[in-house]
Amino acid sequence: MAAFEYLAAAADGRQVRGVVDGDSPRHVRSQLRERGLSPLEVNEITRKRSERRSGISLARAVSASELAIVTRQLATLVRAALPLEEALQATSQQTESERLQGILLAVRAKVMEGQTLADGLSDFPQAFPDIYRATVAAGEQSGKLDIVLERLADWTESRQALREQLRAAMYYPAILTTLTVLVTAVLLAYVVPQVVTVFDNMDRDLPFLTIALIALSDFIRAWGIWMLIALAITGVAFVRALKEDAFRWKVHALLLRLPVTARMVRGLNAARFARTFSILSSAGVPVLDGLHISAATVANLPMRAAVDEAAVRVREGAPIARSLDVSGLFPPLTIHLIASGESSGRLGEMLERASNAQEREMKASLDAMMALLGPGLILLMGGIVLVIVLAVLLPILDFNQMIR
Repeated sequence: MAAFEYLAAAADGRQVRGVVDGDSPRHVRSQLRERGLSPLEVNEITRKRSERRSGISLARAVSASELAIVTRQLATLVRAALPLEEALQATSQQTESERLQGILLAVRAKVMEGQTLADGLSDFPQAFPDIYRATVAAGEQSGKLDIVLERLADWTESRQALREQLRAAMYYPAILTTLTVLVTAVLLAYVVPQVVTVFDNMDRDLPFLTIALIALSDFIRAWGIWMLIALAITGVAFVRALKEDAFRWKVHALLLRLPVTARMVRGLNAARFARTFSILSSAGVPVLDGLHISAATVANLPMRAAVDEAAVRVREGAPIARSLDVSGLFPPLTIHLIASGESSGRLGEMLERASNAQEREMKASLDAMMALLGPGLILLMGGIVLVIVLAVLLPILDFNQMIR
């Protein structure tokens, strides 16, 4: 059986699009008529068609949450001794995404043709990353597909949880920073000019703080729009420049040197590398292949290059830990645990411990940073408002003293 994408008309005239499996287009049309639908288009899902179609695009990447749910469901069904094609069909029926349903049914069709699960997944590289396909292939070869799928489910869920944690950690300071900028801009552009008009008829020298505030307010009113335009242009240019490897390398190298970001960037990428390499090692993937696949999951370019260079040294016979330590970019704890795993023959276990340790350390660093950053931004906002209020009140107090 194969997977087919269909476009049909319902009894009320609505057009319905979806995915169903069948032996042939004729068989699929018969199924649709039994469901009370009038088939308009029926096309078999293949890799070439999925990359060209503008309807249900199967070539787009699957989100981390979708991949985590599907992997956990598939791992549970395979561990329950359900045949692989039935597990794939049951998983496709439980997903609400038509795109993901089509992918799973297309993979099932490949499996029913006699191909391996890894071969079926390789038709959709945008949906299933290299580590996913390589680990599945190793699990099939070793006869431990259920265990490997469980590890992959843990990996996808931990990756999704880490992303959500980082995203949530950035929301609060981003909102506070935006509010600080907006409140300051409104006060300087609209409130201060209306208040300082009271001082125009005063025959006294204004305090320096008030003069500076008036000058800043005039500058923002005159050049604020142009500053926003320049900032937007700079942001767009920066994003476009990041698409160039040379510029992105410089930015990533700078992040590794800054005292605030260096520890976070190293910890995050080291945890990602160790987690990926742990899964591949436990699944029986060769060390060199595991290093190359794990390097692709490292977002920081200098650290990714360090892993690739370490793979070259390992090919020449050097230990993994010593090869990674040459760059000086990976945390010492990760290097020590990898060395311990190599000497004890428990590399996968030690890599998992290294990943867990780095994730715990990064979480603690994030919590400490948020504990300081939140109150700091609130104090900054309060300080700005205090300066503006003082700049307005000082001339009034001086005028009251002059009257007395």
